[in-house]
Formats: sequence, structure tokens, C-alpha cells
Amino acid sequence: MVLLLPFLLLAQEWPHYHGGPQNTKYVAASQITPANVGSLQVAWKFDSGDEFPGSEIQCNPIVVDGLLYATTPRLRVIALDAGTGKLRWSFDPNPTRQTPRKRRNRGVVHWNGQILFGYEHWLIRLDAKTGREVGRIDLRVGLGRDPATLTVTNTTPGVIFEDKLILGHLASEDLPSSPGDIRAFDLKTGKIAWTFHTIPHPGEPGYETWPDGAWQQLGGANNWAGMALDEKRGIAYVPTGSAAFDFYGANRAGDNLYANCLLALDARTGKRLWHFQFVRHDVWDRDLPTAPTLVTVMRDGRLIDAVAQITKSGHVFVFDRTSGESLFPLREVRVAASTVEGEKLSSIQILPVAPKPFARQLLTEEMVAPSKKEAFRALRSGPQFTPPSQEGTIIFPGFDGGGEWGGASFDPETRMMYINSNEMAWTLRLVPRPANRAVASAQEIYAANCASCHRADRQGSPPEFPSLLQLRRPAAEVSEVIRKGSGRMPGYAKMGEAAIGAMTKWLLSGENEVVRTSAVPGALRFYHDGYNKFLDAEGRPAITPPWGTMNALNLDTGEYAWRIPLGEYPTVADKTTGSENYGGSIVTDTGLLFVAATIYDGKIRAFDKRDGRLLWRHDLPAPGNATPALYQHAGKQYLVIAAGGGKGKGVKSGGSYVAFALPDQASTVSGTSAAVK
Repeated sequence: MVLLLPFLLLAQEWPHYHGGPQNTKYVAASQITPANVGSLQVAWKFDSGDEFPGSEIQCNPIVVDGLLYATTPRLRVIALDAGTGKLRWSFDPNPTRQTPRKRRNRGVVHWNGQILFGYEHWLIRLDAKTGREVGRIDLRVGLGRDPATLTVTNTTPGVIFEDKLILGHLASEDLPSSPGDIRAFDLKTGKIAWTFHTIPHPGEPGYETWPDGAWQQLGGANNWAGMALDEKRGIAYVPTGSAAFDFYGANRAGDNLYANCLLALDARTGKRLWHFQFVRHDVWDRDLPTAPTLVTVMRDGRLIDAVAQITKSGHVFVFDRTSGESLFPLREVRVAASTVEGEKLSSIQILPVAPKPFARQLLTEEMVAPSKKEAFRALRSGPQFTPPSQEGTIIFPGFDGGGEWGGASFDPETRMMYINSNEMAWTLRLVPRPANRAVASAQEIYAANCASCHRADRQGSPPEFPSLLQLRRPAAEVSEVIRKGSGRMPGYAKMGEAAIGAMTKWLLSGENEVVRTSAVPGALRFYHDGYNKFLDAEGRPAITPPWGTMNALNLDTGEYAWRIPLGEYPTVADKTTGSENYGGSIVTDTGLLFVAATIYDGKIRAFDKRDGRLLWRHDLPAPGNATPALYQHAGKQYLVIAAGGGKGKGVKSGGSYVAFALPDQASTVSGTSAAVK
């Protein structure tokens, strides 16, 4: 029993992102059971009014001292009464901006009476009782480069250890990009307590896996997905993403440690204790998409503390927390050489023998819709690590998983892990990047620097990468975004003000001015033609279902207890297809698994954790692409979910938080709730 205590989150509060730093999303002492879950009704609803077309809420709220803290689509921080949903205070980090911009935040941190959250390049500190700002830290400072040239933000909360906030950040996925250093901030002083360089500096282990000087020029290998913490051992488990540029690495020959790694770091000093690299020299955008989960597994009659990491490719890796030894056998996979000029892939990759993947691994013609078979034949499709190509390569599961940022939940009593998965095919096509010329038209400057994400035709890949056609924003704001970047978009200040002005004018009016420009450092010979899902003419996945699943994995045996489709497409008669899904699940000791996540049907569901049987569902004002929270307030238990929508093309955006309770705890707020027999 002693080993299980760290996982037990008594259903009183939800004080940390995903419930606790172990990232299990497990709740003990729950009042809601399989017998009464069908009676859940809306207890309160808070509507922020902050939604706009394409906006989202990905926030998993926290609950501390009777207040629920969360963020809105415009990244206001709000404090609500946890029992009524009444607004106590609101903080707007940018009250003067008129035009809304799509932003992401997955949660906030509570420390010593303060709320900490990331906005643009700031870590902002608020008084938890009043919402008054009490300080901020510039996250661009301390990365070893000119802060004015860096695009950095924090979207996923870090972890607190001994008054230190251990934090990663979002970096641009094309060059120029910031380094992905993992840092601990001393919250008493606001200063950096320690730094771990994910692109090693001279003399540090792993330096030889990059070209000389990479630490000064290249970027990425960052932690954007959050992390887990073993408080007793003082170990932070930090997953990292790929190096920039994601899809072509001729300028970063080598395995590129510590990109695509799970790092076990001493939480006091930042010293590396062990690491495992999941993808060497990644050119498939196989970032580790979520924080790992601290678990226990049974081996030879004894419980072992372990850490489990799910991946976009649909695999589960399980390691001893202290030694880093894999608790399931691994195998080497030989990788074909790239046919793209200048690219040199790592010839060997590693995959687990067990557990089996929770998503299909190979797209064959038999799985493709009749209307897309000809298009499929023109593409390359093979097993994991099939090289990117100029013809186009199928990535399956796609860039958004398999596993995604919602992560897994874990039941320490049964040692079952629950993983919701996408089964979407995407295409990756490399195309020559137009050269940056000293004198060029605005359209040529755009093609050389922006078409990789927003496409040469400016249609983008909404909602992730918005269309730039019919852009209606003030010129000053457009220029600011080009100059400074935003989120995953790098800043292009180095191309010069004449080029920025010309491109702004072209985007807004179509006037294609020719100007003198400066080449952006690090621009590569190839880029890709956009983030393209493999869809049919109706916009549905052009492959046989399921398109989204929920999976129950026994971590003792590596065998799956059950697997079911998750979600529905309203335009498809068959309601068992499953759908694309973002956001995680939570599991209770009473036998329930709660999840929303499905991007089209706008429902939150409760399943029997033993067999996957659907017990309850409720329609939300907009899809709940976030992870729920479960807490008690004044003796009553509430299940709350952000209803932000906006994730899929044409999907309604929302700005609400909806809380549910059992009938004697619920009000008469309208909604459609159904027990499932």
C-alpha cells in the first residue's frame, strides 16, 4: 500500500494540472459510481463570452481553497467559485488588443498563494485571491541568445519542487528557432536556478550527436507537453520534441540528443540521471506529445515504480523510474535511406516488442476509401520511419497521433492504463524551398519563409495553421506577428523592415511590391507543403474506421483488456466509427472513466473502466477538447470540463466551463443528459 499512496488524489480538490504531478489523473474516494453516474446533471455553467471563430480552450482547471482557476479562449485567467461557477475575478494579460488571436493554454500553477501562467514570452504571477499581477518573468532571457530574436511561450504547466518551477516552453518548428533548454526558476527570487541544455554545449554529453556549433544556431528539442515529478525521489521526467526544422535535417546531421527523449533530471540540480531517445534524427514530427505517467507495475511478484510514456506513433514505453531500464523488451528497426538530397537518416530506430501499439501502424490500399485509392497509389506508404519524400509519404498514425497531449490515465489499484488515440493518416511531402534573394517580391518572400505552414496558396491547414486569404487585421498587428512570431511561428525580424512591410501589404491588399531583403538565417533547401490530413471529399478520414479509440492496457502483462471506438461523426450514419480526439481522461476508484475529447460530437462520456461499457453521456455547448477535473466542494462532488470546441474544420467554438453533479447537488440548468443502458 505504501507504494500506491503517491497516486491517491482524494476527491477534495484538483490542485495541479491533471490532478497531481504524477500525471495519473486518478481519483480516490469518489462519490460518483457506476450505479449513480447516469443521474449526473449540470450543476453550473460559466460562459466567458471570449470565443471567436476558430478559438479553443484546452485548459484543465485546478481547484484550490474553494476556487477554480482556468483560462478562456482569449487567455484571460479566471477564478470561479467552485460550488456555483460564479466569477470571483478575471485577469486579462492584454486588455488593449482588439483583434483576437488563437492561443493555447492547458492550465495554470498554484504556488504559495499565487497563480502562475504563460502568456506570449511571459510567465505571469497573480495573487490567487484577487487576480492582481504581482510579477512576471521574461522566458526569452537566459537561453544564451539575444532575447529580442526569440519566439518563446509556455502553454503547458510545469511542476513545482522545493519552491522551484521546472518549466519547458514552446519553440518555433521552423528556423529560426529558440533552443529547448529545460529550466528551473527559483520562485522566491525569480531567477533561473538551473538549466539543462537539450542541444548540448561543448563538453556536455551528446554534443557529438549534433554538428559543431548547433547549440548556437539550431533550435527545438523543447518540452512543450508538460512533465511529471516523483516528489519523493526528487526526479523530474521531461519529454522533449523534435529539433527544428521538423521534416528535413540536412543541417543537423547526427542523432540529435536530447531531442525526442524522455529525460530523468535531478529536480534540485538539473543533472541528467538517465535518458531514452525514442526517435533519432527525427524528420517525422514525432515529438513526445504528453507528459509521462508515474505508474507501478508488478514484476515477479513485486511492485516496481515505473514511468510510462505514450507516443504519437501509438506505442507505450515503460521504464524503471530510477535506472531507466525498459520493463518490456525492445527491438531494433532498420530504416531505409532517404532519397532527398542532403538528408542522412539514422539507420536504426527502437520500438517496443510489447505492449503492442494502441494504434494501427501501416496504411494499405485495402484500408483506403475507393475515391482516394488513386491518390494513395501516388504516395509512399510503409511502416514506421518510412522516409519523407518529394512524392509524398503517408504518416500513420498522423502528426497528431496516436497519443496526443491529453495523455493517459492510470489506475494504481488495477494497474490499468487508459489511452485515447487518433487513427488518422496524414501526408508529408517535401518541396524545394524558394531561395531567399537579395531583391524579391513580397510573394517570393512569403514562399521562401511562410508557405511551409500556411501553404503556397495561403489556404493554410485550419484550424492549426490559419488561412491568410481575406486577412482582416490592422497592418501594424500583421507586421508585429511577422516580426516577432507567435507560438510555433518563428519571428522574421532579420528579413528587414522593408520585407516585413511589403509582405504585410501583399497579405492585406494583394499589392506585390519588390523590395530589398535579407536572408533569414538557417533557411533550408526543402520545406513541406503543409499539414495535410488524408481525407475524402466530405472531409472525413479516407481510411476504414476506427478513427479514434479508447484503449485499456494492463501494464503488468502488456495486454489490452479492451478497446472501443471513441466519438462520432455527426455526418456519418454509423455511430461506431470513433473520431479525432484531443484531451485526456480521468479514472476513479469507484470504477469510472470520464472523457470528452472528441472534436465533432460535443459530448462528455463516462465508461465502466472494467469493460469499456458506456454508462452516461451529455451534450456540451461546444466540444470538450480538454481534460476534465473532479473535485469536492462543501461535501459535494463536481465533474468539470472546458467546452471550447474549434479544433476541427468548421467546428463550433465555445467559451464555457460546465460542471456536473448528482441530482441532489444539481440545479436546473438546461442540458441533455442520458444514462446508457
